[in-house]
Parts: sequence; structure tokens; C-alpha cells
Amino acid sequence: MTKKPADSKAMRSRIVGSKPPAETARAKLRSTTPDAVSVSLTVNGARHAQAIDPRTTLLDLLREHLDLTGTKKGCDHGQCGACTVLVDGRRINSCLTFAAMYDGAQITTVEGLAKDGALHPVQKAFIDHDAFQCGYCTPGQICSAVGLMAEGRARTADEIRELMSGNICRCGAYTNIIAAIQQAMERS
Repeated sequence: MTKKPADSKAMRSRIVGSKPPAETARAKLRSTTPDAVSVSLTVNGARHAQAIDPRTTLLDLLREHLDLTGTKKGCDHGQCGACTVLVDGRRINSCLTFAAMYDGAQITTVEGLAKDGALHPVQKAFIDHDAFQCGYCTPGQICSAVGLMAEGRARTADEIRELMSGNICRCGAYTNIIAAIQQAMERS
């Protein structure tokens, strides 16, 4: 008489316990995942209500839930500025903040700066001065420059450099970025 091969799943459960390891891991993950929270934001003038994991960053909400991919994920540690957006007119690194913290806020990304088909003065100045090379940092640079202008603290090239120091351009287009911001400030 030939012996039937043992069912590997059944055999594993006898050795490991009542559930196979993958099922145990999934159950454990479900039990430690926090309940979704509701958040309502106005992004680029449009109201969005979402139920999200409370650990969702504002950057991930914009990119993964709202498909607004202009805001970039660079370092994911708040060190490069590629994720800069405006929250109620103030520039922030969206990778460092939870979306749930901004329930009711007005968020502006690079996609929301142009009005009625006309580029924002900073966007226009970046084109005029060729203030980008690869373009990866450009949305964050532009949003940061718009926020900088709203703050009204920068008057000189040195002050612009200092106040834009949280935005890194790996290609080194800083001279053109500063010139673009100066042009936008003069025309505003």
C-alpha cells in the first residue's frame, strides 16, 4: 500500500500552530493597523474627502490618493524640499506631515498655481531663466519660491539663497533659480 503524500499546509499547521505563518502574519497586521480617519481638504481649489490610514503623509495622499504627481518624493526625510507644497499659503515639506493634521486646510501644489491657463509668475520666470535641468526638484522649488514671496522676508539674492536653502537642486541650477525668483519678485 502506497502512502499518500501529506498535505504541506496541514503538515505546516501541525508543526507551527493552528494557522500557516502567512495567515498569522496577515491577521497580526490587520489587528495592528489603525482605523481609517476621515480627512477633508481643499486641494488646488477642489474639495476632497478621503478615508485614510492616519499614518498617511500629505505627500502620499496627494500622489497616491489624488493622483497629483507634480509633488515629488525625493528623500522622504524632509531634507531635499522636492515635496514642498503650500498649506494655507505657508510652505511645508509634505513628506514630514500627516495628512490628517490638515483636515479643512487649503493645499496648493504646483498643479494649482496656474490660473485660467496663465502660468504663475514664478513658473513663467523659471522658464524664462531656464531654472531647471532634470526638473525633478522644480515643483518643490517653485512652490517654495511662491511661499517665500508671500512671506515677504527676502529682498536680496543672499536672502533668497538662505530662505530657499531647504530646497536642493542636484543638477546645480541655483544661479538660474535665484534669477527666476528675483524676476518674479520684481514683477509682483
